[in-house]
Amino acid sequence: MAGRDLRALFSTNDRTVATAEAFTNRQAQWELVAAALAEHLRHVGDPGFDVEDLERPRNNVIVFHGVGGIGKTTLSRKLEAALAGADQRPAQWGEPAWSGERILSVRIDLSRSAGTSFEDLVLTIRAALADLGRPLPAFDIALRRYWEAQHPGESLEEYLSRGGLAARFGKAMPQQTQSALSDVAQALLLPGTVGSAVGALTGSLVKALRERRQTVRALAGCARLQDLLEAEPDLDALSFYPHLLAWELARLPADKKTVPVVLLDTFEDVGDRTHRDLERLIQRVVWLMPNVFFVVTGRSRLQWADPGLQGQLDYTGPAAWPGLTSPAGGVPAARRATGHGRQVLVGDFSPEDCDDHLARRLTRNGQPLISADIRQVITDRSHGLPLYLDLAVMRFLELRRTGHTPVPADFDHNFPALIARTLSDLTPDERHVLRSVALLDSFDLDLATAAAGLQHEAPALRLIERPFVRENPFGIWPYHLHGLIRSTIRSTDDHADDRWSPRDWEQAATRALAALGAQWQDHTGRDRTLLIGCLRQGLALARDFHLDLGWLTDAAWSYVADSVWEPIAPPARPGAGTALEAPADALAELLAALARRQHEHRSITASRLAAVTRSGLLPTDVHEMAVYYLAKAQRDLGDSAGSRAGMQLVADGDGRLAPAARRGLAHLARLAGDFPTALNTARTLGWAGRQHRIEGDILWPHGDMHRAAAAYATARDQAEHHGVAGERATSQAQRALVLAFTDPDRADDELHLAEQYLTGLDLRATGFTLRIAALVRDAGALPGLDTARALRAEIRDAGITAAEADLELALAFHHAITDEPDKTRAVIDRLNELTRGGDYAYYVDIAHFMAGLPLPGPSDIRWTESAEHLRSAWHSLVLARQEHLRTGS
Repeated sequence: MAGRDLRALFSTNDRTVATAEAFTNRQAQWELVAAALAEHLRHVGDPGFDVEDLERPRNNVIVFHGVGGIGKTTLSRKLEAALAGADQRPAQWGEPAWSGERILSVRIDLSRSAGTSFEDLVLTIRAALADLGRPLPAFDIALRRYWEAQHPGESLEEYLSRGGLAARFGKAMPQQTQSALSDVAQALLLPGTVGSAVGALTGSLVKALRERRQTVRALAGCARLQDLLEAEPDLDALSFYPHLLAWELARLPADKKTVPVVLLDTFEDVGDRTHRDLERLIQRVVWLMPNVFFVVTGRSRLQWADPGLQGQLDYTGPAAWPGLTSPAGGVPAARRATGHGRQVLVGDFSPEDCDDHLARRLTRNGQPLISADIRQVITDRSHGLPLYLDLAVMRFLELRRTGHTPVPADFDHNFPALIARTLSDLTPDERHVLRSVALLDSFDLDLATAAAGLQHEAPALRLIERPFVRENPFGIWPYHLHGLIRSTIRSTDDHADDRWSPRDWEQAATRALAALGAQWQDHTGRDRTLLIGCLRQGLALARDFHLDLGWLTDAAWSYVADSVWEPIAPPARPGAGTALEAPADALAELLAALARRQHEHRSITASRLAAVTRSGLLPTDVHEMAVYYLAKAQRDLGDSAGSRAGMQLVADGDGRLAPAARRGLAHLARLAGDFPTALNTARTLGWAGRQHRIEGDILWPHGDMHRAAAAYATARDQAEHHGVAGERATSQAQRALVLAFTDPDRADDELHLAEQYLTGLDLRATGFTLRIAALVRDAGALPGLDTARALRAEIRDAGITAAEADLELALAFHHAITDEPDKTRAVIDRLNELTRGGDYAYYVDIAHFMAGLPLPGPSDIRWTESAEHLRSAWHSLVLARQEHLRTGS
C-alpha cells in the first residue's frame, strides 16, 4: 500500500534510494468505518426506510478529527481506495461484513488550495454517480435549469473538462443529463431539440406534474420536484437538489442498487465559527441524502449536534445528529456502530508504527536507509505525530544532500513547520492563548484565560475544542496540549508575524504563576492534590523564567507540614545543568530532596540538602527548612554533632521550624542517652513540637509501655485534629510498636489501623517501624529470620540508623524469649557496632536487661529510673511473652 513519495524522490540524486509514501496501519479507524457503514446499510435496507422523510435523525456521517499532520488526509485516501475494491484494501484491515454490497466511493478535497466550490461538490457527487450508467432525470433536469441560469453561454461539458471532473469520472454525466432532457421532452410530446430550451421544458414539466399527467407519473413520485423546479435556480436552490439525487438512488432497480460513500476531506477549510455559509450548504447535502454515507476528516469535531447553532445551520441539536454528541474515546465499538460516538479523534502513531513508517519511507536494496538508532530518536521526539516523521525524513535527505552523514544527534530537532500547521486556522486570540498554555503542563479555562491576560474566556473555550488539546476529566486541570505541539511552540522560533519575544514569554509566565497561586490560595479546605499540582507547575515557571518565589514559599511550607512527601520535582529544563542558579532552582531541589529521601540513602539526601544550604539562594525561613532537614538526615546517619549544630541554629532563629528543631534537640539528647534532658525539653514543646510523641519515645525505652502507648495515642489524636496525616501515621505506628511488646493480640488491631493511616503516604521510616512492630508481635514464635534479614538490608539501603537499632532490639527480644543466649549475644555485638558513635547505646543495655544478662561494665546512660527498675521492667516483658506462648492466652 505504498505509493511514490515525490518530495523525497526529488530530494536526492541517489537513484538507488527507493522512496515510498508509506501508509502506517490505521486498522482501528477502518473498523469504525466498517461498523458504521454496515449499520448504515442495514438502516437504508429496512423496508420502513423512506428517503423523503426529512424529520428522522441522521446517522449517515462519521467524523475523524485530529491535529494537523496526524494523517487524516492519508486516511481519507486509503478509505476511498479500500471502499473501491478489495484489491486496494490493506490485508490487515480484513474483510468487511458488507462485502457483497455495491459501494461507490468518492473523495472530495475541501482545502483552500484545491479551490473546491459548492457547485464543484454537487457536480462531483453527480459525476461519480455516472458510473450507474443511466440518467437521473429528476436531478438532471433541475441541474440543467440551474446551469442555464447561472452559467449562460458556458456548457456543462466544458466546465467539467476544465475542472478535471471529466478526466476523473469520464464524459458520461453530460450525456446522461442530455438524455434525461430528451426523454422528458419526448414524454411531454414537445417538438424539436431541448438542448437550448431547458426553461420551456421545465415549465411544461411543472405544468404536467401539477396536472398529474400519466406521461410523467414516474417523476410525479418525487413529492418535492415541482417545488424545486418552480424555485429560483440559485445557489441556495442547488443545495436542495441533492434530495433529488437521493430520491433517484432510492428508486434504482435491484441490479443497479448502489450505496455511495462520500469522503469530505480538510473540512476545517469550509469556514469558521463566524462564517458558516458553505458549511450550511454542505450540511444540507448530508441531511437531504440519508441513503448516502459521509466520512468527514478535519481538524475539529463537527458541532452540528450543538443546539446553540440553531439559526446558523438548518439542522442542529442532539436529536438531529445523535451520533455527533460525544467523542468516540472510551465508547465500545458496538455502541459507536449504532450511532453513538461518531466523532473519532485520530490518535498518534504508536512507537512501533513510527518505526515501521520510517523504515519503509526510504530504502536501498530493500533495507531501511534510516538506521535504527536514528529512527529511535525521531520516534521519541515525534510523540507519534506523522507530520514530524515526514519532516524528519526530509531533514535526513537534506543532511545527505549537503554531504553530511546523518547521526542520531541531528534529529534532536524541532520544526517550525509544525507551529505553522498548528496556528494556520486559529484566530489571533486563540494563538495568544495557545502560546500561553504552552507554559503549563495542564490547565483549565480560568488558568488559560489568566495566563493569556484576557478578560474573556471565549478564545480559551474555542481553543479547548481543537484536537491538539487533549482532555483528562480526572486531572486537577482537565486540559493539556499535545506533547510535541507544546514542546515545539516553547522551544522553536516559529517566524510567525505575531511570534513572541522573550519579554512576552516572561510576562505570560508571570501571569500563569500568579494564576496558579490564586487557585491554590482561593481554594477552601485542604486540597493536597491541588497543592502538589500548583507547586509542580509553579516551580517550573519560576525556575525557567527566574521569577520571584512569591506564594511558592507558603505552598512549600504547606507541602512540608503534612509529612506526606509526594514527588514534587518539575521536569528538568532541556540542556540545563545541575547548578542551582535561582531561588526557584534551590526550592525545587529542596522539596525534591525531601520527597526522594523516602527512596534514597540518607547520605544522598544530606548531600543534596547541603548543596541547597550552601547556595544561599533561599529566603531565611525556607533556608532554615533546608538546614532543619539536613540536620534530620545527619541524625539518621549518626552525625550527631552536625545534626545538633543545625537544630540549634534553627531553634535559635525562632522561625516556623523552631519547635521542630527543639524537638530534634530532645531527640538528640535521647539518642545520646541523656533522658532527663530529653524529658525536660519535651515538656516545653507543646503540639507544635510534637510533645506527646517525644514523651512516648522517652517512656518506652524505660519499659513503661502503657504510658508510652497513651502518649502516642494523644499525639495521634492531636495530629488528626490538626489534619496532619503524616504525624498521625507515625504516632500510630509507634503506638503499635510499644503495644506489640506487651499485648500481641491488641497489637494486631493497632498495626491494622497504622497501615490504614499509612495508605497513600510516602513515609519510609514509618513503614519500617510497622514491619519491626510485626516482628515484635510475633517474637518467640517467628518461623525464621529471613524476613528480618531482608528488612535489615532495606534499612541499610535507606541509611536509617534508628530503624536498624529498633530491628536489632526486636531480635534481642525474640532470642531472649526463646532462651537463646548465644544468639542474644550476637545481637548485642551488632548493637555495639551500630552504636559505636554513642547514639542509641542504651539499646545495648536494654538487650542485656531483656535477656537477664549482666552489663559488661558501668553504663554511661542517664536514665530517669534506676537500672534495677529497668532490668525488671524489660525482663518482665520477656517472661510475660513466654507465659503467653506457653498458655496461648
